Amino acid sequence: MPYLLILQCSEAFCVDASYADICLARGSKRKLTQSTLLDSRFNKTTTIGPTLDSLNNGYEAENVGLTDEDVSSDRAFFSMNSNTGSSKDSTPALSSGSLHGSLDISKTLNRCMPSDAILPNIKIAENGDAVEKDSSCMLPTETTSVSIDACTDVDSSTKVAVDTVIVGRRFHENVELQEGVVITVSRDPQNAKDSDAIKVLYAGSECGQMLGYLPRELAKVLAPLLDAHFVECKGFVVGLPEQQLGDVPIQLTCEKCNNDNETYSDLIHRQSLWERFLGAIRNGNLQRPSSARYQANFNMMITDVMANHTHLSSDIETSFLGSFKSLSNDGQRLFVRIYTRKGPWFRVSSISYREISDVEHAAMELKLAGYIYMLSCTDVPSECEMEEILDVLSVPEMKEILKDLLKVNTSCTRRPELLSTLLSMYNNGTCTALPKKILKWTGNCIRTSNMADELLWRVQRLFFLNGDQDLSSFLLVDLGLVKFPDYTCNICHRIFKERNDLLEYEEAIRVAQLMDESLDNDNMEMVSRCADLSENRVCTMPTEEDSNLAESPPSFYSCFSSTWVYSKVLTLGVSVYERERRYADAIRILKILLSKIASGRRRGYWTLRLSVDLEHIGRPNESLSVAEGGVIDPCVRAGSKIALQKRVVRLSKPPRRWKVPSYADSLRRNIEEVNIEGRPLNCETGAKSVFYGYDGELCGVEQLALQYYADEGGSWQGTHSEGGIWMTIFGLLMWDVIFSEVCDVFQSKFQTAPLDLETDDFYKSRKGLIESQLKRIQDGLAEEMLITSWELHQGTSCRGINWDRHSMADLRAAVACVGGHRLALLLRHLALDYRSWSSGMPDLLLWRFNGERGGAEAKLVEVKGPRDQLSEQQRAWIFVLMDFGFDVEVCKVSLVSKRR
Repeated sequence: MPYLLILQCSEAFCVDASYADICLARGSKRKLTQSTLLDSRFNKTTTIGPTLDSLNNGYEAENVGLTDEDVSSDRAFFSMNSNTGSSKDSTPALSSGSLHGSLDISKTLNRCMPSDAILPNIKIAENGDAVEKDSSCMLPTETTSVSIDACTDVDSSTKVAVDTVIVGRRFHENVELQEGVVITVSRDPQNAKDSDAIKVLYAGSECGQMLGYLPRELAKVLAPLLDAHFVECKGFVVGLPEQQLGDVPIQLTCEKCNNDNETYSDLIHRQSLWERFLGAIRNGNLQRPSSARYQANFNMMITDVMANHTHLSSDIETSFLGSFKSLSNDGQRLFVRIYTRKGPWFRVSSISYREISDVEHAAMELKLAGYIYMLSCTDVPSECEMEEILDVLSVPEMKEILKDLLKVNTSCTRRPELLSTLLSMYNNGTCTALPKKILKWTGNCIRTSNMADELLWRVQRLFFLNGDQDLSSFLLVDLGLVKFPDYTCNICHRIFKERNDLLEYEEAIRVAQLMDESLDNDNMEMVSRCADLSENRVCTMPTEEDSNLAESPPSFYSCFSSTWVYSKVLTLGVSVYERERRYADAIRILKILLSKIASGRRRGYWTLRLSVDLEHIGRPNESLSVAEGGVIDPCVRAGSKIALQKRVVRLSKPPRRWKVPSYADSLRRNIEEVNIEGRPLNCETGAKSVFYGYDGELCGVEQLALQYYADEGGSWQGTHSEGGIWMTIFGLLMWDVIFSEVCDVFQSKFQTAPLDLETDDFYKSRKGLIESQLKRIQDGLAEEMLITSWELHQGTSCRGINWDRHSMADLRAAVACVGGHRLALLLRHLALDYRSWSSGMPDLLLWRFNGERGGAEAKLVEVKGPRDQLSEQQRAWIFVLMDFGFDVEVCKVSLVSKRR
C-alpha cells in the first residue's frame, strides 16, 4: 500500500502516491524523529545522555552480532513503506477511521507510579534471571566468583572474580583464541574513544598479543584502581564465542594490593575506589541488558499503550498487538532483536543469541503471526527493496553470483561496483531470478512486516509522545547512564480524543518527514506538493476560536494535533517561496496561518515575514498595518515584537502616519559598548573568527573578550555560556516547581520537563508555588537552595540543565553576585514565557568579589565580532536586563589596525 495512503482519510492526497513511495523508500528503516522539521526552533535537539551508537563505540553488539559484519545498533529506522513479497504474505493495512472498541472518557485517569516502575525487570536482574547464562561453557575455579548478575555481600572482600566478556574482537581477529588460556589486562589511557579503556592480553605472550578490550562499564570503575596500582587483575578465557567476532566470555579475578608505605589518606582513597567497584558489581550495572530485559521492556511498553489508548486502535490492531504476548519467549526475543537493529533484512543463519534456543523455529513462528516477512524465490522486489536485500551479501558472494550470471569472472572488486552491476541487471530484466540466487547463498532472509512496523511506530510515539525517544531510552536507564526525574503522572484528559485525531496526526507527520527529505535532497517539486497538501489541510480545519467553543483539552496538547504539524510544514514552505522570490505564494500561506492559528507560538515570525513580503511586492501601507497589528498581538513577544516595532517606526513616516509610536524612544535606548582589538588568524566572510589571544593561543571572539575582562577590563571572572548557565540555574532553583504535580503535564516516566513548560499555562498552573520560590530567592536564600538542589538531583536529566558544563562553584558565584532581587526578576521572566526567552541571552556572565571592601557584582556582555550585528532577540534581552537593573554591555571586537 502506498506509504502516504496507508491511513485512509476523507480527502484524497494531493501528492502523487507512487512518486511519494519512491521518495519515502530511501533508507532501510523509518527514523522515529521529527527533530529537524518539527522542532520548534528548526534545529537538532540535544539527545539526553549517550546514544546507542556512542555506547557501541566501546564494545561490539551485545553477545553476538546479527550478521557476519558488525551490525549497527541504530534502532531508529523503520521500513514504513516496503511492500515486498507475495500477496498471501502481505499484512493487512491499517484500518482507517472507524472507532472500534472506544471507551467512555473517565473524568480522571490516574497513573501514579514510583520512579522505578518503568523497570519491572530490576527484580528479575537481582534474582539472577535476567541473563540466561550457558553453564556448560563455565570452567571450574577455586576462587569464589562474584557474578555480575547475582552478587553476595562483598564489601569486605579482598579478591573478587567477575564474569564478563572481551569486546572489540573485530579489530583483533588475527589473534587466535584458545579456551582456558590465561589473560591479563593493561590500561590504555591514550585511547581516542575512551580514556578509561583497558586492554585484554594473553598473559604468556612476549609481544603482548591483544585480544580486545573490557566492556566500557567495567573499565570505568576498574581503571582508577589500576592507575593507582591498588589492584592486580588476571583471568582466563571461559569459552569461545559462537560467532568468530562475538564477545568472548572470560572470568577476571581482581585482588587488592597491599602497600606498607601508603599514608592514611591513600588508604581511604583506595578503599573508596574499591567500594565503588564492588558497588557497581553488586548493582548489576556492568551487565549489558540481555534479550530477556529487552523483551520485558518491549512488553511493558505495549501493555501500557494498550491499557491507556485502547480507543485509538481498531479490533484488528488490538488483536495483532495482543498476540505478541502469546508468542514464545524465543519468538518475542527474536522479534525485539531484529526490530531494534538497522537491517532491514537479516539472514536467519547469521542470527545467534544465547537466549534464543531455536532461531529457525522462532522465525517461522513470527512469520505465521504476521510479525516478520520471509523472502521468497517468487518475490519481485522493487529497485529500492532489492538494494536492501543485496546488503546481506558479502563481497565474495556477490562476485560468485555475478560469475554465475555472466559465466565469466568479474573484474569488479569493490562493493559499490558489484552492487551497482547486480541492480542494473535486475532492473533491465537480465536477471529476474536474482532473489532465488540470493537465497541460494544466504538461506532464509527475514525483515519486520509492514503491519508490525506501522503499529509499533505508533506504539512508541504514544508511549514516549515524541519522535526522539524509543526503546533505547529503556536501555540507557537499565545501564544507569540516564536517570529521569521523579514525578507523578496525573492524567485527566486524553491527548487524542478519537481515533481520527490520531490518524490525522500521523498523516501530518508523514507529510512532514517527506518535506524534510525533499529539502535535504533539494527536490523542490515535492516540497511544493507537500506545502500545497498542508495548505489544503489547514484551510479545511476549523479556526481555534471555533474549536474552543466546545470542551477542549489543555492548550499545551496542541503540539499533538495535525494542525500544529502542518503549520511547521507551511513555515518551511514560506522560507522556500521567499528564497525563490515567490512572494505572492508566501503571503497567501502566511495569511492562512495567522487566520487559522490564533495562539500559535510562531505568530510573531509569521507576522514579521508577512509585513516584509508585502513591502517586497510594493504594498507598504498594508505592510505597516500588519506590523501595527503584530505589535499589539499578545502572542507576539521578545525579538519578533522588537522587529515589528522597528518596522512600524520606519514605515510610519508622514503622510502614512503623523503620530510617532509611543515605543519609539524605547527602541533608541543607549546600550553601553566597549571596543577592543584583536589580531585575527582568518578574515574570511562567513567563517567563524579566530584570534590570537592575550596568551598567544588561538581562540574565538568570546574567549578573547573573557581574557580582556580578566585583565585590563577589570579583573573579572566569568564564563561563556550564553543562556546555558541561566537555564541551569532556573532548573535547579525551580526543580520542585517544574516537577510538581499538575494535571496532564506528565504522561510518561521518560520526560525531562512538563508538557506545558514552554507555554503560558506553566506559570498560570503554578503561580503560588513559583512566587513562593521567588520570595525565598529574593530574601537571599538562592545559594542555599542551589546547593540543596544540586546535591539532591545531580546527574538527573532535566530540560535546560547541563551538569557537565557548569561547575557548582561557578553557579554559586553567579547567584551570589547577581543578587536575590535581580535573580528573582529574571527567573520570573523565564517562568512566564520560557519558550520566547530561552535563547538570545548575552554571551558572557562575569562576576567579581570586591575583597576587603566586601560585596560582589556581576556583568553580562554580548560579544560581537568584526562583521556581527545584534539580532532583535539579543536586543530584546538586553532591554529586559537593563529594566531589571543588570549591568549589561556589548563588547565589539575589531581587527588590529595596520599601523599597530
